[in-house]
Amino acid sequence: MSHLLLANLVVALTLAFAFGWAARALRLPPLFGYLLAGIAVGPHTPGFDADPALTGAMAEVGVALLLFGVGLHFQPRDLFAVWRVALPGAVAQVAFGTALGALVGHLALGLAAGPAAVFGLALAIASTAVATRLLEEDGALASRAGHVALGWLVMQDVLVVLALVLVPAAAGHGAEGLGAALGRTVLELLAFVAVVMLVGRRALPWALARVARGASRELFTLAVVVAALGTAFAASELFHVSFALGAFFAGLLLGESDLGHQAAAETVPLQRVFAALFFVSVGMLVDPRDIAAAPLTAAAALLAVLAGTGGATFALLLLLRVPLAMAATVAAALAQIGEFSFVLVQFAIALGVLPPEAGGPVLAAAFGAILLTPLSRRLARLAARRLIAMPGLRRWQERGGGRALAALPDEGLAGHAILVGHGRVGRIVAAALRRHGLPYVVIEQDRAAAEHLRAQGVRTVWGDATRPEVMAAARPERARLLILALPGAAEARAALALARAANPEIVVAARAHDDGAMRFLAGEGGAGLVVMGEREIALSMADFALRHLGVDAETAQGTVDGLRAEVPGAV
Repeated sequence: MSHLLLANLVVALTLAFAFGWAARALRLPPLFGYLLAGIAVGPHTPGFDADPALTGAMAEVGVALLLFGVGLHFQPRDLFAVWRVALPGAVAQVAFGTALGALVGHLALGLAAGPAAVFGLALAIASTAVATRLLEEDGALASRAGHVALGWLVMQDVLVVLALVLVPAAAGHGAEGLGAALGRTVLELLAFVAVVMLVGRRALPWALARVARGASRELFTLAVVVAALGTAFAASELFHVSFALGAFFAGLLLGESDLGHQAAAETVPLQRVFAALFFVSVGMLVDPRDIAAAPLTAAAALLAVLAGTGGATFALLLLLRVPLAMAATVAAALAQIGEFSFVLVQFAIALGVLPPEAGGPVLAAAFGAILLTPLSRRLARLAARRLIAMPGLRRWQERGGGRALAALPDEGLAGHAILVGHGRVGRIVAAALRRHGLPYVVIEQDRAAAEHLRAQGVRTVWGDATRPEVMAAARPERARLLILALPGAAEARAALALARAANPEIVVAARAHDDGAMRFLAGEGGAGLVVMGEREIALSMADFALRHLGVDAETAQGTVDGLRAEVPGAV
């Protein structure tokens, strides 16, 4: 078994890398290559056959970690701010998509009303893993469009949980207890939310904070993964909530605390590796013979997905007076189906609600919709540009005033200094800024020191400033000054690169420990001020010696300034 697991993992990741590299070279998203890698190792093509059960289990972990990372970047207020759009919009879109998919199932497969509705629902639920990856590639995951999309997806996930209760009724199994089953499911969902908000909101950050104080990066990383997967597993076993949704809420809880930024940084590599396995597992499910046997049904199912998820989402967002550009971004991300559709179809086939041949069109539609995501994005943006040129529509949207989307509170953080490191050097700089009432944010890697600063009312981000998620929390795009009080040259370079990427105009002051670091920071790094402690000590002692030995103050200062200028741009 261990050899089989190792072979599956190595071959799947190797082919995912190879095909992903090729896709990138062709200016296509890497997930295109991951899907093709899945077909290559799947049981329906010649050559190596990966074990679907093992790959599927690893893929489920990937989806959970991906949604955990998404939850870390959000706060409950972000979801509450978009509920007026997400709640009615998602319900209406799923209803329309289900009706459209049911029509395809009835006409193409001859399904009766109940089974056709199940088939249609499978074509109406977007993949959270795919949508978040697409939003991340567009840089829109943390934007208002990302908030709307995520709220929409959470509502879809809740509807799927309820649908899994209704499927046995469609099969005639326990139909008489349908009301009781629905009631139990609703109570389980409410209980899960209550436990999450009342217990997990305090317990999870408290426990991880204790681990963080131990100053062990390895243990903290392990604790974060345990928190993500453990919460997901408990939610699945105790409350029958989807594994992925449980992981998302774990991230949501942790994201409210000051631990969230570093936790996100620690899990990003795992998220990317396991998310690639998810897309490989999707490709493994595709049987080209199913598409060849019923090409028109597969094409009809694909059109139902594009119209019932992407098209319906775009139209509903316009009716809800969401700005056109935002509507296009959300609709393009949701114009596909994925993991929940597979679970629903396989469950329905196992119960005899759907015939086995119903699985092929759903898989073909999922595969085709994901492959067409670049085209979906272009079409959505083109539609938005065309519609925004219509004066009547623009005036109608402006009259709505964006009331459907509540305003998020502004953090008020702008024009500030970012102080990286609060040791012997950073403390003095912070004291000077504080005396003049100047705004600043400290990034501190030592957990105990960060907690002490926060207790004093200092705005502090705990974590490693060389990690993008941590630097982003200090809002470098809105800062005026970056002060690198780090002792290590490599760390200072990495932090400087992140800040420059977010804000090329930011002014930088840095410390260095050797001439090489001074030249880099003052030259290529573009720092306005670079200070090397030993050099400043030597120059101060030289100035004292010259004056004590009879050199006048002005001449001594000129000599010191000349020595200091030997490293251009440094002080």
